[in-house]
Amino acid sequence: MTERSSGKVTTMRDAVADLVRDGDTVAIEGFTHLICFAAGHEIIRQRRRDLTLCRLTPDVVYDQMVGAGVAAKLVFSWLGNPGVGSLHAIRRRVERADPAPLELEEYSHFGMVCRYTAGASRLPFFPLRSYSESDLPVANPRIVPIDSPYGDGSVYAVPPLNPDVAIVHAQRADARGDAQIWGLLGCQKEAAFAADRVIVVCEEVVDEEVIRRDPNRTVIPGLIVDAVVEEPKGCHPSYAQGYYDRDNRFYLDWDGIARDADRLDAWLDEWVRSLESHAEYVEKVGAERWARLAPGEAWSDPVNYGKYS
Repeated sequence: MTERSSGKVTTMRDAVADLVRDGDTVAIEGFTHLICFAAGHEIIRQRRRDLTLCRLTPDVVYDQMVGAGVAAKLVFSWLGNPGVGSLHAIRRRVERADPAPLELEEYSHFGMVCRYTAGASRLPFFPLRSYSESDLPVANPRIVPIDSPYGDGSVYAVPPLNPDVAIVHAQRADARGDAQIWGLLGCQKEAAFAADRVIVVCEEVVDEEVIRRDPNRTVIPGLIVDAVVEEPKGCHPSYAQGYYDRDNRFYLDWDGIARDADRLDAWLDEWVRSLESHAEYVEKVGAERWARLAPGEAWSDPVNYGKYS
């Protein structure tokens, strides 16, 4: 039986209620896969307001949250419905202030990673060269040119990013919050170490012994984690490597849903606000669709860590 004696194991409802507050800066990270839609939906259900949402490649999850009215500001690098087109709820807010303005603060992907890294390291800024000849420093005055203290030219500096809350989805974690990820890695580790409060969401809570058998997969250590939530299929329509595939049809469908504000709001009513939990969402998606998203098998070879006395 999986050990769940730690007080960190909780429900998504309680984790959000305890750790996400109006006006917070919130980062839901994960690159391509492990994007925690379940957390975004719970934030919508609890009607949080005036959030600053941070993320590399904000995609449909933030379009849903912005469309639901939870956000006042977006800190990001590249945004869009991946493989499809625009994020229409965000565009309405930015282009027409419909139904309210949305403040934007844009960086490159690497610029966002450097901001998290500076925040995690408690540095006052992080230097990088990649903004040379870019227009982003013109658009964003927080990207500042500085002279190298070693006399070898100038670089650009970005400020640290320290979210109030980082939400990271992992394939598995133990009750203490030691979280393991495999497949594509984004900047989950940096975002978690930079944040004041950390929620780890996972496909399954496992015994500490399972984590200890493969320690190199542990990306987030439990010592920085405030809450652990077991939420199977919590990334849909994104995917969790080895658990379920990306629901490409959803992303295509979302383009039509999000183009019309009333249709988007009706979708939120049906698929988010009227449901009590993500488990109800999973049931509503239906067994047939989940069967189509089954990932098949591609097992990694075991390694011998050896034994010492």
